[in-house]
Formats: sequence, structure tokens, C-alpha cells
Amino acid sequence: MDSGEHSNFGGEQVQDQHNGHNPALTELRRRLSDGLAQSRLTQTQLAARAKLARTTVSEALSPKKSVPTAATVAALSRALRLPVEELLALQRDAAGGRGRSGERSGPGRLIAEWEPHDLEVHPAGPRQAASGAGSSGMWVLPGYVRREHDRVLAEAVGDVAGGRSRIVILVGTSSTGKTRACWEAVQALAGKGWRLWHPFDPTRAEAVLKELHRVQSCTVVWLNEAQHYLGDRTAGERIAAAVHHLLVTPERGPVLVLGTLWPEYVQQYTALPAPHEEDPHSLVRELLSGHTLTVPDAFDARALTEACAVAEKGDQLLADALTRASADGRITQDLAGAPELLNRYRHASPAARALLEAAMDARRLGVGLHLPQAFLIDAATDYLSDTDYDQLPEDWAEQAFATLAQPVHGKQAPLRRTTPRPTRRPPIPSLRADAPAPPPAEPVFRLADYLEQHGRTTRRRLCPPVSFWHAAHTRLTHPDDLYNLSKAAGHRHRLQWAHLLSHRAADYGSTDALRLMADLCKKAGDSNEATRLLRRAADGGNADALLLLALKREEAGMAEHLLRQAADHGNAIALVHLAIVREAAGNPEDAETLAQKGATQGRADGLYRLAVMRDEAGDEEEAEHLYQRAADHGNDAALYRLAVMRDEAGDEEEAEHLYQQAADHGNAAALYRLAITREAAGDREGAETLALEAAGHQDTEAPYRLVMMREEAGDKEGAQRLLRQTVDHGITDEILETLWPHGLDPDGTPTPPWEPSAYAPLNQHASPGTP
Repeated sequence: MDSGEHSNFGGEQVQDQHNGHNPALTELRRRLSDGLAQSRLTQTQLAARAKLARTTVSEALSPKKSVPTAATVAALSRALRLPVEELLALQRDAAGGRGRSGERSGPGRLIAEWEPHDLEVHPAGPRQAASGAGSSGMWVLPGYVRREHDRVLAEAVGDVAGGRSRIVILVGTSSTGKTRACWEAVQALAGKGWRLWHPFDPTRAEAVLKELHRVQSCTVVWLNEAQHYLGDRTAGERIAAAVHHLLVTPERGPVLVLGTLWPEYVQQYTALPAPHEEDPHSLVRELLSGHTLTVPDAFDARALTEACAVAEKGDQLLADALTRASADGRITQDLAGAPELLNRYRHASPAARALLEAAMDARRLGVGLHLPQAFLIDAATDYLSDTDYDQLPEDWAEQAFATLAQPVHGKQAPLRRTTPRPTRRPPIPSLRADAPAPPPAEPVFRLADYLEQHGRTTRRRLCPPVSFWHAAHTRLTHPDDLYNLSKAAGHRHRLQWAHLLSHRAADYGSTDALRLMADLCKKAGDSNEATRLLRRAADGGNADALLLLALKREEAGMAEHLLRQAADHGNAIALVHLAIVREAAGNPEDAETLAQKGATQGRADGLYRLAVMRDEAGDEEEAEHLYQRAADHGNDAALYRLAVMRDEAGDEEEAEHLYQQAADHGNAAALYRLAITREAAGDREGAETLALEAAGHQDTEAPYRLVMMREEAGDKEGAQRLLRQTVDHGITDEILETLWPHGLDPDGTPTPPWEPSAYAPLNQHASPGTP
């Protein structure tokens, strides 16, 4: 039997070589013949090793049969240890020409030859730069996180690999990952030589009707956005019938039909008609029955955990998406919408772009999610050039808001109108005022998270124009928004706007602003006014003000009582302050217990502040112990202190390691230390990058030290450039009081002399430049 099989194969090969009709097929069978001879296997043994039917192997080797499928050639190549890709290339060449029977290969091409985005997988993020000249680069895909529907898809793929045809239609809302799931699933078939056909031209429906009858076995039929096929008014039912026929005809299989649909289309196609009504989707309904697979809108807890693990391995696209969308789990929607959101921003009209940039600046400088429409309109004007401003139509704002509200993939819009949810809190004591803010009296808008993140990165060194600050002063009413902007103005040495906005914040109930003005009064020598403002802040629930009052002997008992009451209800900030109070009262053990409890609730600064107090008291050993515990809870300042201790002890290697750890956590002092080290090593560019990064974390020394170094080196232009960058980045220093004693205007020019005013009622405020 063995010799007969081998002899028969050789005879067929000779006959095949003589026919000369298909040189690629002749070469393919010659190489398979040589491989079989060298393996010393029979066709039966080869079929078992390749996991193919004995008849399939015989037909693949017979010159009287048509070109074997790519799946068969791939299986035989692997079983005979022949180069798979070379033999598949021969198979493609052979299938591309006409055989003796005039047959052609079926539609589609090998799965490995497809790019996922050609199959309508949404891009995520910007294009990856291309190295070749004239190339525009490629879209990159984020790491893939498998969910429950992927398991079901894998089972279907396993079925078709075993010879049984299947159809699966994934159902989900826009950008939930349906198409990407299909792409990931068919990769298991790519190595088996399967083809993929995406009917598309001249229309999807026409392509299916014209070519479906030619689909061969081991083909994936790709019906993405299946409503274009099954929902076609004239062809939908015929397509459903043809697909059904393909699936139930054994000699044409195995094939895998994959499609995607939105839920509303499934509901439309599967709804039963009323009696005596036309039934336009009867065949489609039959085709879908039992073959749909739901893809959820959001990642569940397990998927989020896996996504975090993938991100931690270096997947930046996924990591960025998690920072924006982990709260609601809509990761795929965020990834799908990101490139189009960026495209809409880059190609927006001048008016729409101005609104977006005003919103970006508002969010990065501390304004809340809900941006009032009037504020955005007033703020946007100075983001426009004179020419663009002069050409604005009367309804420019209406047009721009309408354009920006149009959604992209994932139901995201660049700037959409939103309705804030009412604040509801349990009736328990708190260090913050619990009265919910009244609902906004005007429309409010929310900037897309991706554009907010983009703005924080690309605009971080820019100071907003004057219209922004004026609009904030006249249009914003939320106390936290106003206080955050007053700090942002002060950090950029825009002193006049910082002064006005802090007063405005106090008008609307900002206890932080009241505490700040109390500090200013104390520095000015007005202790009575400082105490009065501090008491107002404490009455409003400000924890720092309450602590300052607690440190006064006559207030300590009452304040400690309030702090403990709040701490008993889980307030971590109260635990920190209570620990400090107990330390000052001479009870270090109680203080440490409270600080540790606060650290377990995410407030490691209590341990750090206790460590500083022990350090200042000369107890270095206990201080180091507390610094280490705070560092273990992620406190970067504690890491820096430990680095200093190691440095002073002469352990330079460990000190450098700790400095780098602290810098990686954004510690400004550590960044400064590393910047100076880079400067000394001659790496001026690296030193400047680190110094500006330190500026972003409110360091007051690193960038100015470099400015002085540039001055001393005679690089005055470089020093001025770095100085202005540093100020606009949001960092001030005493040197600025000498250079620009009255501050800077938003455009960077020195502010004319002005006198700070005492805190006045709301109706007495006036914006700069108001007569």
C-alpha cells in the first residue's frame, strides 16, 4: 500500500508536469511531491499529520483536480516542514490563472495581506511616523483586551477550523469594538491560509450579489456594517438567502461569515410584522436568528483590570484612554473617537477653534467640567486674529456651537451641551460646606476628554489672552473655579487678575480665597482682619483655616472636637489635621496612629508632615522611619527627603536612585536636583527640559537657577526666552518682583502701576480697564 501510494503520486506528478497549462500549479505539486518523498510518509499518514481528510490530500496532489485551497497548502506545508509562505505564493499564482476547466479562484485575499483599517477597524490616536520617503505613515492599534464576546467568537473560529461553516453577527452601539473583535478573531485562521473577502465595490450589496456564488472554502466573508447588505431595500432578502445557501452547502465549506450591526437595525430586522402587513425582512430575520452576539458598551471590572495591565507594559494609547474613560468603562469609544476629535479641532473654523481653545485653557487652569456658554463666547474673542474677528457673522457663536456639537465615533462631540446632575450627599458632618450649588441659569458645555488632554499637553506653556481673564471675572460664579483661576493667574505673575479673581472667589463663598486673604492681612500686619477672615473660612468648612484656629490655645478644644467628628465619618483630610494637632499637643503615638489611618485612606501627607516635625525636633531616626512609611504610600516629598538623607550620609548611589524615583513621581525638588546635575554634565537641553518640568510642579528654583546660568554664560537672549517660558508655564519667584513689580498683562507686557484694594462687596468690583 505504501509503495503504491508513493508510485501513484509520482505518476501523477509526471502527468502534471507534461500538461503545461499552469506552471505555478506544476511547481507547487512538484515541491509537495519532493517534500512527501523526503518525509517517507504515505498520503494517509500525511493527512493525519496535517489534520486533513485523506481525500483532500489526494485531490491536492492530483493533476486532475483544481488548485488546492490556501488552507490545504498551508496545512500540507507545515506537516512536511516546507516554507509555508513560498508555497502559498505559488498557490495564489496558480489560483489566479485559469485551469483546464476554466475555473478561477474565489474572491478575497489571504488574511495576512489585509490591513485592519482597510476592513474599517477604527484608528486610535495619531498616525505612526513612516520612515520611507513619501509615506504618510500607518495608524497604530492599541493593545487588545479580550472580553466575553471574544470567547464566543473564538469558539466559532474553532468550529470553522474544524470544517463546520458558521455565521456570527456582532451587535453593539457605535464604536464598542465590534469590528476590532472580528479582526482579532480571524487572526487564528491567518496561519492556516484562510482568505478574507470584503465585498465593497461598486456597492456592498451589488458586490455580494455578484460574487457570493464564487466564494470558496476557507474564506471569511466580511460583512461589516451589515445593514448595508441585509437592509438594502431591493437586495437585502436576496443576500440573506444567498448567505444562507452558502452556509448550508457542505461542499462549499467551511466558511465563516462575520458581520456587525447596531441594536436598532437588529430590532428592525427581527421584529414580527402585524397580521396582514408586509414582512420585508423574513429571510434576514431567519438568518440572524440564534447567530447574534452582543458586545457591551463598557468594559467591566475584569476587563478594566486587564486593560490596566496592558497599559502598564507600555501601551501608551490604552494608558491615555484609561485616564479619560476608566470611570465609565467606555474605553473603545474613547479610542475610536480620538483621531477624529483631533482632526475636527485642527480643521475647525476660526470661531470654533477659538471656543475650543478657550475651553481647553479653562479646563487646564482649574475650571470645572461644566463651562458656561456666556463665558466661552466672551473668552473666545481674543483667540481670533483681527481679520477673523472682523469677518465674524452675527450668529457666529450659534454656528460654531452647532458644528462642535456634531458627534464623531463613539458618540463623542468636541464641545457638547450638557446638563449637570444635582448634587446629593448624605447628611453627615463634613469639613466642606454641603449645600448643593444651584443649577446653572444658562446653558453649559463640556469639552471632549481627549481634547482636554490634548490641550493640557500642547498649551501648557501658554498664558490665555485678556478676554479669557475678563470673561472669567464677569461670567463665572462657581467659587472653586474662580479661586483656581486666581491661583493660575498668580503663578503666571498676572498679579492684577489674580487679585481681582481671588476677591471674586470670596464673594461667591470660596473659603480658600478667604484663607488666602487672611494670610495677606497677617503679612500686612492687620492681625484682627486676618483672624476675622480666617474665622469666616473656618465657618465655611475650610480645614486649613480650622487648623490654624485650632493652634490658638483658646480654640484648640473646640476645633479638635470638630476635626475628630469629621474624622470619625471617614474624612481623610481631617485625620491629617487631627494628627498634627495631637503632635503639637505632645501626643506623638496618637498622632502617628491617626496619620497612618489617613494614609490608608489615600492621604499619606499626614505621615510626611509628622516626619518633618520629628526631623525639625532632632529625632532623625524616627523621622526617617516616618519618611519611609510615607514613601511606601506614594508620597514623593518623602522620597526626596530620604534621598537627601542618603546623600548627606555619603550613599550617593542610593541617593541618586531615590532622587530619580521622586522625580518620576513629579517631585519638583528632585527635578531641580537632576536638572542641575545635567547642567553640570554639559547637557543643557536636558537640564532645561527638567527645569521646565519642575516649573510645571510649582518649583521656584530650578528654572531661575538656569536663567542665571544663561545670564552668566552671556546668553541673554536664551535667558530671557527661558524666563518668559517659565512665567507662562505658571511659576513665579521673588526675582519677578524686581523685574516686573506690578506683574504682567496676559500678553506678557509689564502691567502699569496699580494699587491692590481691600476686600470689597461684590457690587463694588470693577474689571481692569473699566472706567
